[in-house]
Amino acid sequence: MESKVGKRNHSMGREVILLGLSDQRELQWLIFVVFSLVYAVTVLGNLTIITLASLDSQLHTPMYFFLSNLAFLNLCYVSIVVPKMLTNILTGSKSISYELCAAQVCIALILGSTECLILMVMAFDRYVAICNPLHYNTVMDRRVCINLAAASWAIGILATAIPSPFLWPVLCGPNVINHFFCETPALIKLSCADTSSTEKMMFIGGFFTLMVPLFLVPISYIGIIRAILKIGSAVGRQKAFSTCSSHMTVVTIFYGTGMFMYMQRQAQHSPDKDKWFLSSTLFSTPC
Repeated sequence: MESKVGKRNHSMGREVILLGLSDQRELQWLIFVVFSLVYAVTVLGNLTIITLASLDSQLHTPMYFFLSNLAFLNLCYVSIVVPKMLTNILTGSKSISYELCAAQVCIALILGSTECLILMVMAFDRYVAICNPLHYNTVMDRRVCINLAAASWAIGILATAIPSPFLWPVLCGPNVINHFFCETPALIKLSCADTSSTEKMMFIGGFFTLMVPLFLVPISYIGIIRAILKIGSAVGRQKAFSTCSSHMTVVTIFYGTGMFMYMQRQAQHSPDKDKWFLSSTLFSTPC
């Protein structure tokens, strides 16, 4: 009998077929044009944020430091997904190597976990700025910001690296994914082995990755709103709200997408609905 290691080695080197967003060639070309333009704008916008936050001394603040981290995360995410999708449309191919497919899954999980934590840190930053402005520069100095960002990246990488050996299924059938990139639930569906334990691990991990920061972010904003309502000036209240509105928009989009995609049980997934929903939010954060 072939060993599990042998089966796993057999999976490596095989190709996976990505069905993409549509089988209609005319619609594929429209998708190619739209995604190419939006991808170019997204790359330019995120690079602009990163460059300005680095070079403009007036933007050397915690908010723009964390925003540049979000911009880099978004830049990496779209860059591991969109270029391969555009290449497949251009060449008429639907294939992706198992290695690249696994890399897409792993990197996407790292970026998603890190973004959860960065958004939580940004909520803490806004809380200190609004609720404790006199000590803001002391609490959120450059060293603290760098340490918080580094910790977010480290935890995001570790949170993916520890369970990653259980996420790569043994492929033994038609390796077809009804998606435009390799996503963990779609890849696990291809496994010829029992994946119930893997699905439970994903569900539990997704719950804590999404819900723990999502629980802490509203707590921060409850304190922020209470502090803002105590401001006597209407102009002051409006200015305080404006500094938090962009962060709340990003949080709503990111966590809304994440909960829709990953907190459903496998039996409830509709691949066609999921991939179109994800494509509509792919470029939406942070700018």
